[in-house]
Amino acid sequence: MGIELIALLVMLGVVVGLLAGLLGIGGGLLVVPALLFLLPKAGVATEIVMHLALATSLATIIITSTSSAFNHLKLGNVDLFVVKWLLPGVLLGGFLGAVVAEWIPNQYLPKVFGVIVLLLSIQMAFSIQARSNHPMPKPWVTLICGSGIGIISTLAGIGGGSLSVPFLNRHGVEMRKAVGSSAVCGLVIALSGMVGFILHGYQLENLPDYSIGYVYLPALLAIASTSMFTTRIGAKWASQLPTATLKRFFAIFLMFVALTMLLQ
Repeated sequence: MGIELIALLVMLGVVVGLLAGLLGIGGGLLVVPALLFLLPKAGVATEIVMHLALATSLATIIITSTSSAFNHLKLGNVDLFVVKWLLPGVLLGGFLGAVVAEWIPNQYLPKVFGVIVLLLSIQMAFSIQARSNHPMPKPWVTLICGSGIGIISTLAGIGGGSLSVPFLNRHGVEMRKAVGSSAVCGLVIALSGMVGFILHGYQLENLPDYSIGYVYLPALLAIASTSMFTTRIGAKWASQLPTATLKRFFAIFLMFVALTMLLQ
């Protein structure tokens, strides 16, 4: 990997951190398409580039979101009862997402990502933070929902906040605790998904140097080196800028990304 490519990944980390702190979203929505474009320039084989992009994206989420999850725990923003029932599902789903990614033919995996991002962009554009008094579903239903959130999140290389926050808020969890509980669950999704990708890619012979399974360490370190710090800046900006408007603009950008992936 050349210096120019490393510089681009470092700059990507700056943007990812700012948006994560400002909008409360996982950086995977940007990291995956960026790596899909950049990694072939580092000589990564096209048949594994999407798997590397997803796995590396999940690894960056682990690094950048760990502090967020612990801060929410310290502030009491985590509903431990909710997490107790949702966590097994997202843990299982995160791992299964890596299994499903192995089953999907290489040429279709970017299309799957495109569909997921398109649906998330629509949800982001039209989401209203409406509170609901619906009780949490039965444990087995919550397990199934959590597994679905984990599988979809791993296939998109994201932490799943775009899915878990609306789910929790709809079932009576106040927004503050929905976001905090989602941060903890997102960390677990990213961890289990990354482990799944490492195990499935560990025996491959055409992986680039400095890879652990499908996780490409140079890209991971370059992105995380800046995103860890700019997340704090984004969080400060969140109280000063019109976040709802920014989310809608970002949703439009995501629609463009999704359509580009679907039409290529």
